[in-house]
Amino acid sequence: MIARLCIIGVGLIGGSLARALREAGYCREVVGCGRDSAHLQQAVDLGVIDRYSTDPAQAVTGADMVLVAVPLGAMETVFKAIRDHLDGTAVLTDAGSAKGSVIEAARQAFGTVPDFFVPGHPIAGTENSGVAASFSGLYRDRRVILTPLEHTSREALARVRAMWEAAGAVVVRMDPRHHDAVLAATSHLPHVLAFTLVDSLARLGDRGEVFEFAAGGFRDFTRIASSDPVMWRDICLANGDAIQLMIERFSEDLQSLNRAVQEHDGQRLLEIFSSAKRARDRFTRD
Repeated sequence: MIARLCIIGVGLIGGSLARALREAGYCREVVGCGRDSAHLQQAVDLGVIDRYSTDPAQAVTGADMVLVAVPLGAMETVFKAIRDHLDGTAVLTDAGSAKGSVIEAARQAFGTVPDFFVPGHPIAGTENSGVAASFSGLYRDRRVILTPLEHTSREALARVRAMWEAAGAVVVRMDPRHHDAVLAATSHLPHVLAFTLVDSLARLGDRGEVFEFAAGGFRDFTRIASSDPVMWRDICLANGDAIQLMIERFSEDLQSLNRAVQEHDGQRLLEIFSSAKRARDRFTRD
């Protein structure tokens, strides 16, 4: 049971966690924090948080669990702001999509990565952002990856695990570097491709006609290009090395496909498409 949860960054991720924990009866009080008072008041009006402060130091006072759910580029600033104001029994965790950069931000802010800090990443979300888009079922049966370090407190890890499980999530552990490599392939690259495709088509001379006749496949593939641009800019900067490797590998595969098209190699095209269909069908069944 969490007595007081502080969420710094009350958007889709933080707001959905608050809703889920309230619904589960797992949290007595939720304090929100952010830069926009109007946005935070909306969170109060929606019943997502009980009260708020725009001062991180004030917001974390008395909290036994603190979730930082801000863009990756803001992590170090937030950590520095709360560093000297966390209660002695407080547990700190985050929801960042690139764990290497978050761990380094904590190291820079605290001098060393605290044992009460449990890096985490919920593998859930939608193309929408903001607290109004949050809902209690976002994490139900979805995975949350925790990437503790060797010195991370077992008690802190257990408390963060219990919190996410109370929200309905399936919690797994992973090495931070492995996490960043896996997410570069399964999440970061798809978002980069979706953003790039839409931007490319938007710059065509007849872009109005292109989007007018876009079918369901285009909408399905590019849905994630409606995600928060600031968040994805920060992810690309924070996990750039792993993303670059995936872009290079994908570019090679795309060139291979292009050669098959140029050479009218129907057999090669069929092999690529059939292999992709089998892999996708296995994924959806699992």
